[in-house]
Amino acid sequence: MRRCDVLIVGGGPAGSSCAGKLLDAGVDVLLIDKKPFPRDKTCAGWVTPPVLKSLGFDADDYRNGRVFQPITGFRTGIISGEEVVSRYDEVVSYGIRRFEFDHYLLARTRVECLLGEPVKAIEKNGTGWIVNGSIRASLIVGAGGHFCPVARMMGNRKNRVESVVTAQEIEFEPPLDLLDTGSVEAETPEFFFCDDLKGYGWCVRKDNFLNIGLGRVDADALSSHVAAFCGFLKEQGKVRCEIPARFHGHAYELYEQSEPKLVDDGVLLVGDSAGLAYPQSGEGIRPAVESGLIAGDVICSAKGDYSRARLEEYRLQLTHRLGRPRKHRAGNWLPAGWLRFAATRLLATRWFSKRVVLNRWFLHADEAAL
Repeated sequence: MRRCDVLIVGGGPAGSSCAGKLLDAGVDVLLIDKKPFPRDKTCAGWVTPPVLKSLGFDADDYRNGRVFQPITGFRTGIISGEEVVSRYDEVVSYGIRRFEFDHYLLARTRVECLLGEPVKAIEKNGTGWIVNGSIRASLIVGAGGHFCPVARMMGNRKNRVESVVTAQEIEFEPPLDLLDTGSVEAETPEFFFCDDLKGYGWCVRKDNFLNIGLGRVDADALSSHVAAFCGFLKEQGKVRCEIPARFHGHAYELYEQSEPKLVDDGVLLVGDSAGLAYPQSGEGIRPAVESGLIAGDVICSAKGDYSRARLEEYRLQLTHRLGRPRKHRAGNWLPAGWLRFAATRLLATRWFSKRVVLNRWFLHADEAAL
């Protein structure tokens, strides 16, 4: 039986960030993931400089054979409404392909991995755990995304559908001549909110690849919304190539409605498994990385005491970083028609689009690197 101090379930940015911290401190850590890497991941795929700084990211090394698209502006608006272009004097984000990015982060940790092995059984054994009947660990870190088995074990997926986003996305390489005739610029991704404000679609060019998708907090008729958004992109001349019909699905929980259970005796949740995606943008990479790094520090400081009381420091630090979840969405007391009218007017202004939608909601420009 393989024994370890810490078993990390999930090899995405949250899991690899935590693993790197633990390995650097000499902790015996093992990582398990149901998928072999590299693996596809549904995501618009962009990361901000503070994330890369927190990771100690070597951009020159990463650029070697991988997509790393500088972003210096955004086009935003309501689907089929007025559009606003916001420009920056510096790079504010980078377009990445998630299968490359996640694989790179995991490989550079040099953590021992069991890839392509799903977690089928988690049993409490004294002060530790036995997983799949073959792994004994003192602490389990749940980093397996929205459907993480560790989060399910802790009861974090019960009766919280009101804050779950469902999304569909496709990333593909069109013929270059057709890609270049579309109006979407590589340095300027495009984001458009649904007219009911329950989600948004995106079109992001990364080098010679296009990423198109749409996510909503209301899953009803999601495919119809995606199809309508693709039609909008074609009608406006933004995309002139054929868009593949088979999109990939994904779900994640917003850090918004109720405070997630993050720790218990011998167990801790990070990233999407804890439901930490930013509520306004749905971005999960930065909260995943930061939660993984914070968890790594707390675990190292625990020095083998993985009781709930000792791990509570992780919850306190993460709440300080992200704030406490709001119990109600802002504007629930206002008529939906008024909100749509106000949002349409605001999103058509350059000040609101850049200062609020982009700088505050999407880029979190006022928050320094962890």
